[in-house]
Amino acid sequence: MKSFSVLCALLVFVYGIAAETCLNPQVTSTSYVTEDATILTNVAFTTQFTLKCSNGVNDISLYAECEGKSLPAVRLSADNKYQVSWTDDVKKARSGDYIVKLYDQDSYAAIRKAIRNGEDPATIKSLAVVVLNNPGVYQGPWINSELLAVFLAIGVSYVAFTTKSKLLA
Repeated sequence: MKSFSVLCALLVFVYGIAAETCLNPQVTSTSYVTEDATILTNVAFTTQFTLKCSNGVNDISLYAECEGKSLPAVRLSADNKYQVSWTDDVKKARSGDYIVKLYDQDSYAAIRKAIRNGEDPATIKSLAVVVLNNPGVYQGPWINSELLAVFLAIGVSYVAFTTKSKLLA
């Protein structure tokens, strides 16, 4: 009888571990990037996504990795909506696609272990991938309006004085 109860406890434990693993994850995402950097020093990157698992698992702790940065994925609602966001310096933010790799708790622990042991963390498979597109940030016009006004004032003054001197001569 004791071995039967140990077997049942072991099966419940294994079932509990298997129930938290997301099988065949499907991700739908939307993203936002700060596009006007005329007065900003940092560009904000935000992606919201919904994770659906074929086995119906909910409430998964997710972590993200983008360009070498480890980021937490914040759970927004009970229907598996998550958000990942970070900021980057305006001069360092490049235009193009940013690949955001999503990891569950077990694979994130494996990445940390690989880094600690000096191994390549790229060998660990991600749960899902989200692509965030940055069209580029607007840093203002090439010539500021104040500078253009000064050049126009100088040009108008030059034309006025040369025309006046020709009329008086």
